Amino acid sequence: MDEMIEVRELRAQVPVPDRARLAPGRARLIEAVRASESRRALWRRREFAIVAVVAAVTAVAVTATLLLGGKDTGRTVRPAATPGVRFKGVSAAEFLRQAADAVQRQPDGTVPTAKQWIYIKSAQEPANKSTKFVGDVENWIRYDGSASAFRLRDRPVEVTKMHLENGGEGDDRSPREMYRVLTALPADGKGTLKALREQDAIADSKEVSQARNDYFEIRVLLSADVMPAKGLASLYRALALLPGGKVTGHLVDTAAGRRVIALNYSRGENSATGGSMADQWLIDPQTYRIVGTRMISARGKVLGGDSIVRTAVVDKAGNRN
Repeated sequence: MDEMIEVRELRAQVPVPDRARLAPGRARLIEAVRASESRRALWRRREFAIVAVVAAVTAVAVTATLLLGGKDTGRTVRPAATPGVRFKGVSAAEFLRQAADAVQRQPDGTVPTAKQWIYIKSAQEPANKSTKFVGDVENWIRYDGSASAFRLRDRPVEVTKMHLENGGEGDDRSPREMYRVLTALPADGKGTLKALREQDAIADSKEVSQARNDYFEIRVLLSADVMPAKGLASLYRALALLPGGKVTGHLVDTAAGRRVIALNYSRGENSATGGSMADQWLIDPQTYRIVGTRMISARGKVLGGDSIVRTAVVDKAGNRN
């Protein structure tokens, strides 16, 4: 057995993690352990199953923080009106091209300064009785990638120093570095795929197809905390050229109280669970911007994820506006 191949295969199943992005998952795990005695007993009986779900939530936490398009005093998620578009029978490629055209026409907000923080409040997916005790999670990350912070419920803000720029912490990149990559992408899908292959920011695996490697690259970039409109349009056009996508024929509800378009992309067979899973991108039907992501099973069951409640650019960790 080649251990590096096994590690790469496992890593390919999740977005690139860093300490800041793993922190909410650790906090949720601690919160679960501190629950009532009956819940702690349930935790012990279902230890492996719960740890797997918490790990899944942690893994996708980064991809839930990908909506911010510039500086605002604050954005609160509100239920979106149903658009006059029928999605039943629409292919993923057709939908993504439509979304790219719509997104590209949108203006960008002001880009944060190096010392400013990006604030994201997210709701855990799925929203059901078994997960409500966890509650919403608040995250902050500095635009230059030098620090991150999170708060669970009404507890104090916990700040972690980091060094994400210039390869300081492996593959992780700061929001500023991600923004620079996105603004430099070509407008067309083929050009974007070529550019991503040349950069090879995430080393390609020989164990999967070129299309799967391309998807891994795009998936990480879709997690950018500051997303320029043209960069998102480029990613959509590139994703439209890849197989494995499927649009849900109806709007779905998120834990943040929004009705969204669900775009599924198969992850293939999972070596850890032995089952097939998929990424489910949650897309606002009015702006076509991503407002969260979920991991789903082959039967469509939501296994974990996060959806955006509110975002803002602030001057200090702990601030909400």
